[in-house]
Amino acid sequence: MKLLEIINFSKEYLEKYSFSKSRVESEKLISYVLQMERVNLYSNFEMELTEDEKTKIKSFLKEMARKRKTFDEILKGRKEIEKNEIEISKNYKNENIEILSKSIQYLKKFGVENARIDTEYIFAYVLNVKRNSLMLNFNREITKDEREKIKEFLIRRGKRREPLQYILKEWEFYGLPFIVDERVLIPRPDTEILVEECKFLLEEVESPKILDIGTGSGAIAITLAKLFPNSKVIGVDISSEALEIANKNKELNNINNVEFILSDVFEKILEKDFDLIVSNPPYISIDEYRELMPEVKNYEPRLALTDNGDGYYFYKKISKEAFEYLKKGGYLAFEIGYNQGEEVSKLMKKDGYDVKGVIRDYGDNQRVVVGRKE
Repeated sequence: MKLLEIINFSKEYLEKYSFSKSRVESEKLISYVLQMERVNLYSNFEMELTEDEKTKIKSFLKEMARKRKTFDEILKGRKEIEKNEIEISKNYKNENIEILSKSIQYLKKFGVENARIDTEYIFAYVLNVKRNSLMLNFNREITKDEREKIKEFLIRRGKRREPLQYILKEWEFYGLPFIVDERVLIPRPDTEILVEECKFLLEEVESPKILDIGTGSGAIAITLAKLFPNSKVIGVDISSEALEIANKNKELNNINNVEFILSDVFEKILEKDFDLIVSNPPYISIDEYRELMPEVKNYEPRLALTDNGDGYYFYKKISKEAFEYLKKGGYLAFEIGYNQGEEVSKLMKKDGYDVKGVIRDYGDNQRVVVGRKE
């Protein structure tokens, strides 16, 4: 419909409901919707209106007819409602910010590091929004059920010192989602340094064969499989429970080129000639393990954290045995502890690898050692 037809239709519609100044009312309504001066309506009478504009005009007409009120009265009422809604929204936002602030203080009371970040993750998860848009979603009421869930999560995180990742049941690694619980080690940002180095090592290999030892949640294996779609990736772990999670993560990320095998290091590995063997083994010494934060010591699997000795058992075992499973020119890449670079480099050189040096993480800590089979 063109503008002139809309004006005439509106006038006739209001006349049916006995509006005395139906044309004036129609013109006021339509000029408001079109954001156009009334005097300009008839100079644009050939203009085609959008569906949205026509819908808005009809909405006003129906409301005017139903309430028997002029356009000015209807508009005033709508503005009052909008004003009240804004006021309510402001009240909700202030209230929710106060709840957030008290929640942060609650976690701080129990010695939780990064209390603000953890609280924001909990709120975002419960409210089903992204953490970076949390404040934009504070203009509504937090329901009773949502408050109860937030309270439950805060108690688990603060009083019980349960890791945030296990509470949320999912965590991101290298931009991918991973299911995590107490059966597997929590994927950490530091391990992304190891993945980055592996990516660099294999960038010229067309269809790499990769073995991930101690795969846990499958974070390293699945990420490499995603980065190299033509690769064949095998992830091994001694824990059948960990492999249950790894297979769920394989499905979650829709990965087809990775296989998970229950194996104590190389015990069940029949294939050889790998381009890359990668491992983030249990490298925390038993003495360091006893001093770990409660989130780690009381919840994450001990099997994935410590060798119950000096922290070097698996480096020695894997370094020695991997040589047989690597093709010539293949790489062995380890994640290491902050003070293990020199010792791990030394034992790899002893086993025949060409070791270039120690790679540091963003905190300037020793993090990765790579050796090449010559």
